[in-house]
Amino acid sequence: MSSKRCRDCGMVKPATEFWKRKASADGLSLYCRECFGLRNSSSYRGKRAKEGKASRPYRRHSAVPEGMKYCARCAETKPVGEFGKNRASATGLADYCRPCHNEAMKEIKTRNHGSERGYLLKLRYGITEQEADAMLAMQGGVCVICLRKEAKHVDHGHWTGRVRSMLCFGCNGGLGQFEEDPRCLGAAADYLEFRGPHARGMLLEFGSTTLAGPPRRKEEEWWRRRRSAGLSRQSNRQNHLRRRYGLEEADVRRLLDAQGGLCAVCWDVPAEHVDHDHATGAVRGIACGACNTGMGQLGDDPTSLRRAADYLLGQLVREVPTADGGTRLSFTVPDVDPVTVPLDGWEGYREADGRFRRDAWEVADDHEGPTWLDRCLDEILAWERAISEEYARSG
Repeated sequence: MSSKRCRDCGMVKPATEFWKRKASADGLSLYCRECFGLRNSSSYRGKRAKEGKASRPYRRHSAVPEGMKYCARCAETKPVGEFGKNRASATGLADYCRPCHNEAMKEIKTRNHGSERGYLLKLRYGITEQEADAMLAMQGGVCVICLRKEAKHVDHGHWTGRVRSMLCFGCNGGLGQFEEDPRCLGAAADYLEFRGPHARGMLLEFGSTTLAGPPRRKEEEWWRRRRSAGLSRQSNRQNHLRRRYGLEEADVRRLLDAQGGLCAVCWDVPAEHVDHDHATGAVRGIACGACNTGMGQLGDDPTSLRRAADYLLGQLVREVPTADGGTRLSFTVPDVDPVTVPLDGWEGYREADGRFRRDAWEVADDHEGPTWLDRCLDEILAWERAISEEYARSG
């Protein structure tokens, strides 16, 4: 048969609009698919009503046009491009459109974890929102490294996964740029104070720890002569070097030769970026992208860099006993209770701590080496022992 009349709606429709039914002489159901769905819906909703349960309005799935999809949350039919991907679904698309999917995920995270922040803290760091707030309160709300900004970001060790403290955005990013290498952070502090091997090399090569930069461009007569003679109109790079740093291409080549082509801070990778003092404009050297960015995120501040190095070595933040038998955090020398210091009252403690670490801390002490590495290995071995003991107890 190519067509058939439906008993319910009385319309003649193609045979493809009828389900198959062996009991019928023509092998097709008595009602078209649309009417069959209405009958089933009426029966199902009648039973649900007797049980005192509500049901959503009936919707015919086959009524959705090609290239469209029905969103069950907003009850609208939308183009498939407005739905995300879901490989677990038969259609390969999410059940809800993107706005509804985002709302549903937010509701689920709030219901199960208290908030979206609580969900992310559990997912990334394995701590609750209450534990993060308690940690922030113990350190007085301030970043434990720079002591200048409010701490908003949870910091954890990428090797061990252990949560360490709460930091500001700049200090957290700066540790990542230096790849959590205490030796490199300490070298950067000495580099900024012209105490390291790079400063000695600059003195030997140029007779000064810096190149004059913009003051040189403004003061020296030969810059003006070059400009008037039209010699300053060269490549974009040369114009950029001259305009921003007061350097010629030959100066950059001399700097690179003096550094052996390596970064003036870490001496591990090729130098890429001219580094200069943002206050005076004086050029200090040429650094790699990571060291240049890391110093900037830590404010080009030697105190923050040394505190960051000691922080990674586990020598900055420690717990000390209190008079009531509890403990509190301490992360400055001289010691002070962080809870008693307002957010804008740390500058005096910071300066005293900076003097202490500058006098007592040397990069030559190999801050990369045995102390830090042994601590990491001890933690890994302790975890392995704990896992082995637990496995033995469980049988």
